[in-house]
Amino acid sequence: MLGIHDLWLFILSGLLLNITPGPDTAYIVGRSVQMGWRGGAAAALGISAGCVMHVFAAAIGLSALLAASSVAFTAIKVIGAAYLLYIGIRMLLAHPAANDDAPTTSTADRLSLRQVFWQGALTNLLNPKVALFFLAFLPQFVAVDAPSKALAFIALGFIFIFNGTLWCLGVAAFAAKAAGRLRQSSRVVVWTNRVLGGVFIALGIRVAMTEAR
Repeated sequence: MLGIHDLWLFILSGLLLNITPGPDTAYIVGRSVQMGWRGGAAAALGISAGCVMHVFAAAIGLSALLAASSVAFTAIKVIGAAYLLYIGIRMLLAHPAANDDAPTTSTADRLSLRQVFWQGALTNLLNPKVALFFLAFLPQFVAVDAPSKALAFIALGFIFIFNGTLWCLGVAAFAAKAAGRLRQSSRVVVWTNRVLGGVFIALGIRVAMTEAR
């Protein structure tokens, strides 16, 4: 169908990749701890939206252009790294409420669900390694004589994203429930901010050091 082969292996591989902890998982867990289920869900959906853009880019060849052009790759890398470092530093510098035993009024609490969504989307979208991942992973399951390679790319990408979104929403629900009481403490939320900030800064540095292959 559509020139896709070994679909079962693709689904299995995708599930294993999705459940492997990484920066995306850390972001979802962090927002779930800070803002509850809705915050974690917004983060998960934002990350999935970023993946959707990467899938379409791979289907129409933009990811191939990114891989082939050192100028385009460097531009996306610099923008992505700068954005990640900016978000990470903001989280590290967020201040707790005056009363440590009261619920926090830090920057994270004032974020809207829309902002959380777009942070997740942009974090994913501006990471050139994600673009190259889809460009390298999806073609392995598309037949050389596929009638429409672009359509096969999109179908595989949406299967991967659908399964990943379900997993991420489950992670958000679990983290939000586990952190229900802890979320009432400003110290917990502020330390979550610091951990998330560190993750974003580390990811920004990692992206900045990424080299086109």
